[in-house]
Amino acid sequence: AEFYGNEAQVGQAIQKSGIPRDRLYLNSKVWTTTIEQGREAIRKQFFQTLKDLGTEYLDLYLVHWPVPGKHVEAYQALEELQKEGKVRSIGVSNYAYEDYLELKEAGITVKPVINQIEINPFLYRRRTIELFEKEGIVMQSYRSLRDGKAFNDPTLLKIAAKHSKTSAQILGRWCVQKGFVYIPKSTKIERMEENSKVFDFSLDEEDMEALDGLTAEDAYEKFEVLYRKCVNRDTTKDGTLDGVKMTITLD
Repeated sequence: AEFYGNEAQVGQAIQKSGIPRDRLYLNSKVWTTTIEQGREAIRKQFFQTLKDLGTEYLDLYLVHWPVPGKHVEAYQALEELQKEGKVRSIGVSNYAYEDYLELKEAGITVKPVINQIEINPFLYRRRTIELFEKEGIVMQSYRSLRDGKAFNDPTLLKIAAKHSKTSAQILGRWCVQKGFVYIPKSTKIERMEENSKVFDFSLDEEDMEALDGLTAEDAYEKFEVLYRKCVNRDTTKDGTLDGVKMTITLD
């Protein structure tokens, strides 16, 4: 993603790997600073992303945050890039359902294939997920493992012991069984291998119900604070609530 500042490094790694392009799935996101600057800035950044990655097209390109007053134009710029054959699929990230409705009302012609948001048992926004899924939009879970901050939760440890798995694997399996795209993050190879081993067991109904109940009420409040802060992050309106939706679906 543009914000992560890693695209050139990823491109170098791809080149060194020797793996054919058609065996890779490349996804990136356009950041708030560029979104605020408008369509031409987005196009310029997109083509820089292609250059840095050493590819002629992306498989998926996302609007990183729904910048107030700017994200609709940003998404329309992605639609144009898709029509030009430069990106195969387009989507969104960190969108509240109300942000998506804004896109619909603006008359977008291509529905987002995905909405990438934080999803884990400690922030399980059921109503939001249901609304997007009813629209045919796939939900992708980032922070699936909650940055490792919940690995010692008693409920998680109990279920992990029951299945002879780690807490990370229980969280990953929960995502998989819910039908979310599971994207764990780690810089350690052994952790990557551990995180991938979520397809050789299943959680039973009792396990799933216990995990579903781990979202505390204040989790929604913390999410709301983060959302209000981040939609204007790194723009000229950073630190303000200018244009921010004050009523969104939290749960």
